Formats: sequence, structure tokens, C-alpha cells
Amino acid sequence: MKKKIVVVGNGMVGYKFCEKLISKDVSKSFDLVVFGEESRPAYDRVHLSEYFAGKTAEDLTMAPSSWYKENGITLYLSDPVVDINREEKMVRSHHGIVENYDYLVLATGSAAFVPPIPGVEKDGVFVYRTIEDLDLMQSHAKKAKKGAVIGGGLLGLEAAKALLDLGLEETHVIEFAPRLMPRQIDEAGSKTLQSKLEGLGLQIHLSKNTQEITGNGVIESMKFADGSVLEVDMLVISAGIKPRDEVAKIAGLEVGTRGGIIVNDKLQTSDPNIFAIGECALAHQMIYGLVAPGYEMAEVVATSIVGGEKEFKPFDMSTKLKLIGIDVASFGDAFIQEPNAQTIVFENTAKGIYKRINISNDGKYLLGGVLVGDAEQYNMLLQNTKNKTLLPADPEDLMLGSRGGAEQASSGVMALPDEALICSCEAVTKGNICHEIIENKVTTLDGIKKCTKAGTGCGGCVPMVKDLINETMKSQGVFVRNILCEHFDYTRQELFDLVKIKGFKTYDDVLDNLGKGDGCEVCKPAVASIIASLWNEMILEKNATVQDSNDRFLANIQKNGTYSVVPRIPGGEITPEKLIVIGQVALKYNLYTKITGGQRIDLFGAHVSDLPDIWEELVNAGFESGHAYGKSLRTVKSCVGSTWCRFGVQDAVSFSIEVEERYRGLRSPHKLKSAVSGCTRECAEAQSKDFGIIATEKGWNLYVCGNGGVKPRHAELLATDIDSATCLKYIDRFLMFYIKTAEPLTRTAPWLDKMEGGINYLKSVIIDDALGMNAQFEQEMQFLVETYKCEWKEVVTNPALRKRFTHFVNAPKMKDPYAKFEPMREQVKAAEWK
Repeated sequence: MKKKIVVVGNGMVGYKFCEKLISKDVSKSFDLVVFGEESRPAYDRVHLSEYFAGKTAEDLTMAPSSWYKENGITLYLSDPVVDINREEKMVRSHHGIVENYDYLVLATGSAAFVPPIPGVEKDGVFVYRTIEDLDLMQSHAKKAKKGAVIGGGLLGLEAAKALLDLGLEETHVIEFAPRLMPRQIDEAGSKTLQSKLEGLGLQIHLSKNTQEITGNGVIESMKFADGSVLEVDMLVISAGIKPRDEVAKIAGLEVGTRGGIIVNDKLQTSDPNIFAIGECALAHQMIYGLVAPGYEMAEVVATSIVGGEKEFKPFDMSTKLKLIGIDVASFGDAFIQEPNAQTIVFENTAKGIYKRINISNDGKYLLGGVLVGDAEQYNMLLQNTKNKTLLPADPEDLMLGSRGGAEQASSGVMALPDEALICSCEAVTKGNICHEIIENKVTTLDGIKKCTKAGTGCGGCVPMVKDLINETMKSQGVFVRNILCEHFDYTRQELFDLVKIKGFKTYDDVLDNLGKGDGCEVCKPAVASIIASLWNEMILEKNATVQDSNDRFLANIQKNGTYSVVPRIPGGEITPEKLIVIGQVALKYNLYTKITGGQRIDLFGAHVSDLPDIWEELVNAGFESGHAYGKSLRTVKSCVGSTWCRFGVQDAVSFSIEVEERYRGLRSPHKLKSAVSGCTRECAEAQSKDFGIIATEKGWNLYVCGNGGVKPRHAELLATDIDSATCLKYIDRFLMFYIKTAEPLTRTAPWLDKMEGGINYLKSVIIDDALGMNAQFEQEMQFLVETYKCEWKEVVTNPALRKRFTHFVNAPKMKDPYAKFEPMREQVKAAEWK
């Protein structure tokens, strides 16, 4: 006769228990019944903030209701368990459903901790915990301008990101402690994080004790213990969690003095037939607030119930996060101090990077550390800590990279022991992954995910899993090639050369002769980019259907389905007459206008059918396409240089115009940005560009491979004190070498990072002609310069192309009726999604 397991709670950990039990119960000896408090099946709370970035509740769902039915699980939603009769081994739900059990698993999770602040019940005050909470926040945010979050820890900063995503004019973070994330990172790391967050627009208030929330039924302000007042019309409380142990208390189970259901190493409560897992369980005097230990608890209980032996050991709470685009990580003993350890610190305040590692006093072992701003080395640092790997002679190389150019033989992923835990969420070891690669010939990331589930949780281990796949295959004598996709057995560089040699000018020709199958969304835009880079023909004439989405209409699609129009303004220089034309066009077509960071004017809200008409007016006034929609040169930013500035030593504007007009329309693996500064004060920020030029008394300094964005990177110095002609010659060579050898969607900075020999090798190619190809690079660039045509003008003057720009094929004059706008500061903006 089957035994019955009742699971109370259908969150991430409750779901994971069901999944693990099903995989272990091969003889189908158990019936599973699950009670969930929420109205929907378990969903991914780890990525809850992505709900505001466009993900739907379905996207976040761990498994649909049909999965439970297919696996014979009885699922009750919107029906929490309210009573447990331990003597009769029976539970009763809120709706009166009664179920007997042989084993009971409590996975009730946690609730948001709400401090007892007067006024906390007012409208406009929210907690950040469920999708329903997010729906309420989204509704209220439409009428709010100033928001605040109580809590500067992990959950609080996630909530702050949510307010930023909701578009509030001001977002404040209120933290009682003297620093952000006090449980994860040290004081210096916290200062770096605070500086980066403030740079993104957050206003941070530390050592603040909220005394009262004021307002007439609706929040209007917050009063603090120091007498200060902050006016806000929306507040999110994210000050920690409290375990949901109410039903356990009613049942008479033993709980901790500060909450949590006390469990032993097998996760049994004071009643051996009742288990507790996840954030409701108090194991080793600790509430584990991360998903990975919760999943391990699910594994322990599932193993025990089917007759196996497994215990829950104290769990490593190392973690890597991306908070509002900023890497933050801590691992091992992050706070140990001298004289109990040696500490090595690297800090770059200009880039907002802080790294600290703690090593044993004998210099042999890594004990822990903190990473802020750049956590690329986190996985290997964590593995070194957990596996007590002997440190190299220069331990700082672990966080900075080997400065001698050679990798330490003992520092790679293959040096880890087989029992090294690669994926802590799913408890997958290096040995598990290597077994699948070697014995079962699983050689793709998706394949490893399917057979081991590694990388399917938080995703933090994915880079290491990829390295493990490649290095294991190499160790087996398999040559690893980074082919484009399943339809082309070539790397991008190989395909680039073959397309050039064969003279193919359409995607179909390339696929028919060099590929197989029907192609995919990976290879189509990549091949289209190669063709555009080689032949410089109008992209809509032969390869329109394989272009990236924005390329198809030569404009960037926006959130309400309309497009933005960005005319090229070389060097940022524009005449009053041209400014007037832009204003007239914007008024005529009711477009929102904004000056961009690249010294151009962006016109938002254009209907697709209006694009050719708008372009025609701009082209007639002397404008060209700014290629803001393409993987191509965007802008060459400039300062006024010696023409006006008393500090300028060269004419930055004239040279930036020459550079931009030379490389306009150049198609490349990723977007390209440039700048020219007229002196070393660097007002044009040239050192943050793919190629940047800075004036000197003797000429120009040329920098390459920098970028801004999510992971900013300063450019590297390629050449000094060169004249304008030499500078352009070096840029020609650099760009053609990049276009020829970079992987798809790889910017110049990571391209250089992966280049063997780094900047020294790049110098040897560009300056010393180490490959003997510079004459060819210059010839190829000159061909692209001479064959340039403005894509907007091509559409305007070609009736067949112009005809494509309609929203409805059978009603070409009709505009999108679903494109809605709202007034904003004397202009319009895209209406918010509902």
C-alpha cells in the first residue's frame, strides 16, 4: 500500500522537494499532496525583480499546474494548512480539506519582517515578497514620484531596483546600519557599492531609524529618530524575513526563541514524522535565507523518506549577486581580520571595483573574501576556499589574473577534485559533470543542464560549467571549436573568410553552400553582419529577413511599438538651421526629443509608416542615418578642443568629424563608439570607448578596447604622439582586424581580453604588421569608405523599399492603433504597460 506525503507550502523549496522525490521514487511507493497558500504554482522568487523588466508570471513559474497532474501530485492552491493533528497524522486546510499523512513536510517559507512603525498600515506602503505584492506596487507607482525602501541588505536593494524599473523620479534606500549589506560585505566594499549605486541615481541614507510614517491615510513622509523628514509617496519595506512557523506552533512542535521550526541533521522536527525545509526551518541554530541550502534540504528529506541516508550539514553561505547591474560577492570567511589571517586588497575607485581575499597566515590556503564591481573570479575563488587548494606563489593573481602572462597550472577548473561542488543549488559536483561529458558524450551546456540540472538554479555556476565542458573535452583529445551554431560547422572567423573567398552575398547562398538545415536566430543576424561588413550593400535589398529586429526598419523599436529616429551629427557639431529642422520634424510628427550621451538628438515615438517621410525631411536638410539601430559605428563624441577651449591643444571637433564620416555605416560584430578629446582633461571620455583619441602637444594618443555599460572598461593605450594620418591608418587596421576575428556580439573589450598576448600582441599586429596583413586591412577599409551609402536615403529614393514601411499590409496608411502615449513635461512618452 502506498504511503502518503503531504507537503505544506508550494514555494521554490516545496516544489524542489516534489521534483526530487519523484526522481527517487522509482517504484511509485508514495502519493504526494501539496497545499499552497498562493493562487499560482511555485515560481522563481530569486529572479522576482525581472517581473518589472518584462518577465511574466508564467515566465517565472517553476512548473505549470499540468506538471503536478502528470506526476500524480494532488495540488491545492489558495488553500493553506491551518491545523495539524499529530496524533491522527492529519492536516486540515483553510477551506476544510482534510488529508491524512504518513510523512509531513513543512515548507512554509518565510514572510517579510515588518518593523512596528506607527503608520505602517497606510496606503502606499508595501512589502516585496510575492507577485501580488509586485502587482500592487506597479499599480501605485503610476501615481507616485518619490519612493523609498527600508532595508539596505540584499532584499532591500532588490526592491530598490524594482522602484527604478517602475520609473520613479527619486528612489531612496533607508538603512539602520552604518553601511549597506552588512552581513555580506565589509566596510570598504560597502563604500564602493554605495558609490556605484549613487551613480545610478539611488539616494542612500545610512544609520537611519524610522520613527513614524505620516500621511492622511496615504503615505506622505517618513520621520526619523534624528529629527529629519523625508517626503515620499511610496514605501517598500524589505528589512529582512521571519520564518513562517505559525502552524508548527499550533501543532506543538518545538520552535526557536526567535522563530523557526527546530530540526535535527535529518531535518526532522520534534515529531519524527514531520520534517521542515527551507526558510521555515531552524537548522544548526540558523535560518538559511538562500535557495541553495533550501534545495539541499529538499534533497536530504527526499533521500531519507525513500530509505537513504543523508544529513544536512552546516551550509556554505557564499553568494554572488548582480544588484542593479553591479556584481557583489562574498565567500568563505569574508570578515576574518589580522592577526588571524593575512588580507590582500585591490581597490580601483575610478572603476568602482573592490576586491579582498583573506589567506591563512602560512600563505597556503584561501579563507574567504569580498568582491564588488567585478566578480568574474568568484567561482574559482570559492572552489579554492572550499577545497583547500594550495595557493600559488602570488595569491593576488587569483583575483587580478596572472601578470606574467602564464596561467598557474594549479588554478584552473581541471585542478579541482572530483567532489568539488560546482552547482550548489542542485548539489552537482565536478565529477558528476565530467562523467556525463566523458561517459555519455554530453558536450553542450543545454545537455549538461538537462541531465544534471547544473546551472538551472541561480545560474551563477554557468561560466564554470562551460569551462569544465571545454577543458574536459580538451583533456580527452577533442579539439574544441567555437562554431557559430548547429547550422554552420565553422567559427565566425572561418565563415567570414569563406564568404569572402566564395563571394556569397546573400544568407541563402551562405546557408546552401556552407551550412545545413534552415538556420536560426543565432546564425541569421551573424551571417547578415558578415555580408554587410564585406560588401557594404544595402542591407534591406538581399538580406532583410535575416537582420536583427531593429535593422529591418532602420530604427530602434520602443516599448509601445513605435520607433526612435537618430540622425547622425558628426562630432556633435550642428548648425542652427539643422537644429530648426529637427524641431520642425519633431513637432510635425509629435515626437519626444532628447539629447543623447553621444551628442546626438533622439526622436522617439515614430510610427513605422511615418519613418520614410521623417527620413526624407531629414535627408533633404543634409542629415544621414545615425545607425543607432545597427551593430555598427554609433558616434564619435568630441569636446570643442582648441577652437574654443583655452586648454585645448588640438582641433578635436574637426578630427572627430573626419573620423565619424570615415567610419559611418561600418558594420561590425557589435556596436562601436568613439571619442576625440582636445587635451588630457578628457572631456569627451575617449578612454571609455572602443577606440578613443586624446590630443597631445605633438599629435594624438590612440586608445582601444574600452567601453561603458554594465561592465565598464578603460581603454588600453595603443600608440602615442601620432599624426592624424597615422592615427586613421591604425584605426583602419584595428577595426578590420576586429571585424575579421571577433565572435558574434562581442565588443572590443572582451575581444581583447580573450586575445592571446593581449594588448602587446595587438600592438604587434597593428603597428609592427606581425601578420603581414596591414596593407590588406587598409585596402578593405578604403573599399568600405568609398562604397558607403546612407541607408535612409536609399529607402527614401527607392519606391519598392519604401513600400515595406507599413504596419498593416492591406491598409498601408493606417497607423498602429495600440501605440499609446501619455503627456510628460510638455512632451509625450510611451504609455505604461497594463
